[in-house]
Amino acid sequence: MAKEVTSKEENYSQWYNNLVVKADLAENSAVRGCMVIKPYGYAIWEKMQHYMDSMFKQTGHQNAYFPLFIPKSFLSKEAEHVEGFAKECAVVTHHRLMLNPDGPGVVVDPDAKLEEELVVRPTSETIIWNTYKNWITSYRDLPILCNQWANVVRWEMRTRLFLRTAEFLWQEGHTAHATKEEAIAETEKMVHVYAKFAREYMALPVIVGRKTESEKFAGAVETLCIEAMMQDGKALQAGTSHFLGQNFAKAFDVKYATKEGAQEYVWATSWGTSTRLMGALIMAHGDNNGLVLPPKLAPIHVVMVPIYKGEQEHAAIIAEMDSFAQKLRNAGLTVKIDDRDNLRSGFKFAEWELKGVPVRVSIGPRDLQNGTVEIARRDTLTKEFIPADAAVEHIIGLMDKIQENMYARALKFREENTFVVDTWDEFKERIEKGGFLLCHWDGTRETEEKIKELTKATIRCIPIDTDVIMEEGKCVYSGRPSKQRVIFARSY
Repeated sequence: MAKEVTSKEENYSQWYNNLVVKADLAENSAVRGCMVIKPYGYAIWEKMQHYMDSMFKQTGHQNAYFPLFIPKSFLSKEAEHVEGFAKECAVVTHHRLMLNPDGPGVVVDPDAKLEEELVVRPTSETIIWNTYKNWITSYRDLPILCNQWANVVRWEMRTRLFLRTAEFLWQEGHTAHATKEEAIAETEKMVHVYAKFAREYMALPVIVGRKTESEKFAGAVETLCIEAMMQDGKALQAGTSHFLGQNFAKAFDVKYATKEGAQEYVWATSWGTSTRLMGALIMAHGDNNGLVLPPKLAPIHVVMVPIYKGEQEHAAIIAEMDSFAQKLRNAGLTVKIDDRDNLRSGFKFAEWELKGVPVRVSIGPRDLQNGTVEIARRDTLTKEFIPADAAVEHIIGLMDKIQENMYARALKFREENTFVVDTWDEFKERIEKGGFLLCHWDGTRETEEKIKELTKATIRCIPIDTDVIMEEGKCVYSGRPSKQRVIFARSY
């Protein structure tokens, strides 16, 4: 099974594609650029949803749902927003098909043209702020703290499962506030919620930072983000939180009456993560045997594989496994007993390694005699024999150890591949090897664009919580003055 996966060292891109498909996470569909998320992959996404949704609700947010279709005129109300998304929009122009009068099949009914064309949701700021206009009249109506779980369509030309597809799943928070200070605090709060989720659940070390003017969300005043390093040294933006100022409130004339009776425009934020997190999970932790899943997001915590010859041994081992599995389930773990009798145990081992199950338990006739079980860890690929009466407690403890080890390993990798760079020659050499480059930048769009043109590296963020080096220096490209280093990297 594992031999079907190209090694990371041989071809990282092919390795990633192999893991997505061979581990039963997703596959390409009949619709160009769109994917089918398979049950095992969707089970991981459901866990992500569950934990993030709980974190959102703990911070006072409620879920709602808004239309998939957005009148084209709405997008034109905020100039920067429409410019940012115009090339990615899918547009509905007609509402009916008819039998082809000239042959087999169906054609668009020319008499069913829509009065106003509809854009298939690329993001929901416009439709939501048109709605908020009806919800907000007074300061008493604020704040509004809404989130929606939905799908969006962005017509990507080059697609890749989970990382960049024409349709993908996500959540998008949209909040309305009475003051600028409240909106900025919300923007900062939610990016740190994302960072907490990534670190504690995905075992993914991320850097919280601020996007540059050219990299921020279309229509935002400021964009905060979390950036992660993948095992090929490239960066992946894992979540963003945007301070929208009053841009959308002014575009849709959303005002509120203050306590003093004055009319003021509302302040806004939006924030989102998507199924791109699935790609991050694969690329940050996977190895040449397959996925490596953190226990907090694994659909199956423990897989049990019986090793036997003959029905008598089989019956005794399965009885022992059933009892053992029930104790693990009572402790809150999900357990699968792989009792397929048409497959060799070695094939099963490889399959569950490929799927990234954190712990594998094997029991054979000798284990029954000795009162032991064999326990294999997916993160370290190590095995040990544990007394059966201590195995449940041992496995429960392993869940935290595996989670912590995966984070520590990913953090160590990032630290070993983060470099302080001061000269342009070193920059050009280092960027070819991957990693994060901490460099001075003069703060100009001109320099930022020139570095991108010459090296394909972008400023991933201006760090605000980790890896911050506040110091006087000279821009790595222009030599002009700089007060802080930023993170350059090539990215997905």
